[in-house]
Amino acid sequence: MSRAVQCQGCLPWGSWARLPRSLAGTRGTRSVSVCAAAVPGELGSAPRALSPAGFGAAPCDSPSSCRGCVRYQGGSQENSAQPSSSRHGQSQLRNVAFSGAIKKHQKSLSAWFSHQPNEERQFGPSFSLDAVHVDPVIRESSLEEILQPSPDLTIQNQLQQPSRKVISLHNLFDVDACGRQVKNVVLYGTVGTGKSTLIKKMVVDWCHGRLPRFQLVIPFSCEDLSHSHAHVSLRRLVTKKYQHLRDVVPVLETSNLSVLFILNGLERLNLDFRLAGTELCCDPNEPVPPSAIVVNLLRKYLLPEASIIVTTRPSAVRRVPGKYVGRYAEICGFSDTNLQKLYFQMRLSQPGCSGEESQDRRSAEQENLVEMLSRNLERHNQITAACFLPSYCWLVCTTLHFLYFTRTVPPSQTLTGIYTSFLRLNFSGEVLDSTDPTHISMMKYVAKTVGKLAYEGVMSRKTCFSEEDLRQCFEVEMKTESELNLLEVFRSDVFRFFLSPCMQPGKEHTFVFTIPAMQEYLAALYVVLGEKKTLVQRVGKELSEVLGKVSEDVAVVVNIISKVLPLRFLPVLFNLLKIFPRYFSRVGGKDRDTIAHTMAEELFKEEDYYNDDVLDQINSSILGVEGPMRHPDEAPDEEVFELFPIFMGGILSRRNRAILEQLGCSIKNLAAFEIAKAMKKTVIRKGRRGLPPSELMDYLFFLHEFQNERFTAEAILSLRAVNLSSVKMTPLKCSVLASVMSTTCHEVEELNLTSCNLDSGSLRTLFPVLLRCKALHLQLNSLGSDACKEIRDLLLHDKCVVSSLRLANNPVGEQGAHYLAEALAGNRSLTQLSLLHTSLGDPGAEAIAQHLAQNQHLQELNLGYNSLTDTAALRVVEVAKRHETLDKVHLYFNDISEDGKRALDSLRMDRDGVRALVFLTAGTDVSDYWSHILNVVQRNLPFWDRERVRQHLALLLQDLESSRSQTANPWRKAKFLRVESEVKKMLGKLQDGSL
Repeated sequence: MSRAVQCQGCLPWGSWARLPRSLAGTRGTRSVSVCAAAVPGELGSAPRALSPAGFGAAPCDSPSSCRGCVRYQGGSQENSAQPSSSRHGQSQLRNVAFSGAIKKHQKSLSAWFSHQPNEERQFGPSFSLDAVHVDPVIRESSLEEILQPSPDLTIQNQLQQPSRKVISLHNLFDVDACGRQVKNVVLYGTVGTGKSTLIKKMVVDWCHGRLPRFQLVIPFSCEDLSHSHAHVSLRRLVTKKYQHLRDVVPVLETSNLSVLFILNGLERLNLDFRLAGTELCCDPNEPVPPSAIVVNLLRKYLLPEASIIVTTRPSAVRRVPGKYVGRYAEICGFSDTNLQKLYFQMRLSQPGCSGEESQDRRSAEQENLVEMLSRNLERHNQITAACFLPSYCWLVCTTLHFLYFTRTVPPSQTLTGIYTSFLRLNFSGEVLDSTDPTHISMMKYVAKTVGKLAYEGVMSRKTCFSEEDLRQCFEVEMKTESELNLLEVFRSDVFRFFLSPCMQPGKEHTFVFTIPAMQEYLAALYVVLGEKKTLVQRVGKELSEVLGKVSEDVAVVVNIISKVLPLRFLPVLFNLLKIFPRYFSRVGGKDRDTIAHTMAEELFKEEDYYNDDVLDQINSSILGVEGPMRHPDEAPDEEVFELFPIFMGGILSRRNRAILEQLGCSIKNLAAFEIAKAMKKTVIRKGRRGLPPSELMDYLFFLHEFQNERFTAEAILSLRAVNLSSVKMTPLKCSVLASVMSTTCHEVEELNLTSCNLDSGSLRTLFPVLLRCKALHLQLNSLGSDACKEIRDLLLHDKCVVSSLRLANNPVGEQGAHYLAEALAGNRSLTQLSLLHTSLGDPGAEAIAQHLAQNQHLQELNLGYNSLTDTAALRVVEVAKRHETLDKVHLYFNDISEDGKRALDSLRMDRDGVRALVFLTAGTDVSDYWSHILNVVQRNLPFWDRERVRQHLALLLQDLESSRSQTANPWRKAKFLRVESEVKKMLGKLQDGSL
């Protein structure tokens, strides 16, 4: 009977909300021990065991009913005096020569299973398996529970389940409810729950003496066994994998050693427990197929005293008959938010997490991240449901590390790369169902089905999906028994990895993507793989393939017939048939144009222009948005999918295509080249026009993710001005900007980084970019003396082309002024320097004046609003009068007396060579720069002391009235009155708070 038919009684096709019971959990707090690390992925074959091996599981309670006392002898055995037997075995072990071999075996396994995957080292701090781990909780289950219908898959159902029996990893082989010693354990869980991590944890614990029940542990990968078709004996199989045990294996049958066999990934093997399918074998030296060894070990016909633990996905649990199983145990997720918090606290508090920052700053930032994440989890946000799976906890931590602690971005480190590697860690090229003849990879199936759902959601701008939406994407095109079986395996093993119940009130029976960005990633993968096809395209492709396959045979037949019969039309007909595949291949090339067009259009959607940049959006989705919660009746914001085109570009990068190839999702080099070629003109043309700062940051991030240096260079060459004002330039964004801009060496006309939260580290990262910028805006960035030291090095660099530097509204201070003064003395490119409102004071202005004489290129200097007195102001002006090129000094809003004003008013451009901008008047006339001064005040008022501004405006108004009374010229009086009205209007708005 087919799997689909068997399951119709317990899993109705009409309800996508009823899935296997493995999601059940409780919110009760569980005991937790810190002893081992959690890493995503599956164990895989022996060569790949050095790759990641799964996530640490987490607590989830569920009751386990007594499964009856009548059990098969191999599944459970009468409880014996285990401690006495163990002591006897240990005593014998001390007296045999191969005790040293087992120690070598332990050392080898410890090194092998403690090894961390490349992704673990690449996307975050690397730590050993013994460093960080939330002790996993396993729920004891039964075959009856596995087969019975499950309740609706909702978050409320998960959190309101009654307390269930929880069993620890070390107690899996304790006696069962009937008092019989358990010998065979089936440990199952869906993708992402951490089956392989538990196995790694078990092996490492044994290697370090924390699993005294067993004196010998022999792990096997079922994937490795599935690739071996030659007959082999158990003895040969063990010694082939573990050479240290060559002297131990011969005595396994006769010794009293407590042996544990670990079989990881049973779903990879096709087992046949019928006697007609797999013959009995009790001789460890008899060569048989590897699957026969597994079957006879589980039958307890081969090494009956050995204990066996099997890990598998839920769909393959029934491959082992229940009579051969002593205990079923289900790995559950982090059902309690306290466990999620503990995992995040451990993971984000690792010493190497924040790079090379100082210890105090690192600790503060880590604590802040953990606190924000904890608050978001307490809100029962959608992230709480996502982190139910331990693998997603890893993804959250990895993404946060990427967002907050990335100081440089090597080509391999991209957001798309994180998601691609995350999928490889969890799917590792597995086929969905090893019994299916198509052997379709799990990821390929996901791209075709879940990718379609994701794409349709992106196009219709929705994130919640009803059961009808799921049926449309998964069930409508089901035509064969094989397709139905594949769908059933997907629902059982994979569905909850990508989709989870919605937590919004009123939407409990709808589904959302477990991680929002995963919807955009899978939609991008669906498009780039070319799965988005019309009916005509699908039919044309199939027909083209058929005609292409039979064309050679038809050619032979037609040639024979044409020689025998005078049918001249046959060759003509055949040539016409051969035209179709060639024509369709050219038409198929249009698919790449469509992909390129979709990417360009989605990247520059005008309705998304004024959203936060995508990196801030990801940060908000993980840490939440600080502030009052939205009222339930308030209309939600429209969904945005700005990561979708960025992921499309990232998937086309060479590294990600290589990883996807391992997952069974092939994207050819030619296809990637043609897509890049097709979208080049559109993307560069649209990127050249003025983009809002957040949208420009998204564009730069897209170029970084695309990882196509030639394409990026052409795109950057078209950007002569880069305006990123008000974009929070995190270390990651600075690194992205520096990386993208480094593809060319052209001069940038203007770089606007106003109010971007820059610091000295940001300036160091951006140093190569700043060197090439003519106009550099660094206002409102809290840049202190440390940053001024970096600016000094920048201005003294022989390749510096900065001609205009604006540092207004930064706490430069006296020390910073000394650094800038040194820079002025040696710089040859700067013509304009604005130090407006930089807390210089008289000492800072004096330092500037001392070095100003050594400068030969400065033309304009702004020292306004710096609390300068007459002495400092006049000192600067005296130096400026002797300067060859400096002709304008801004000194307004300083503490200058009437005597100082008169002295400065006496300056004449034609006589002294410099003009000082101090007041709105120039003797008995209005200053030519009155509008400029008022505009400066209005622009900077939000950042200045309002009371002090009000006092200065009052003084300016008094000065205007005094100057107006001293002139008899009616034209000048009219000009004074106009300026006075502007100042009064500004004062009025300032007093009523409207300015």
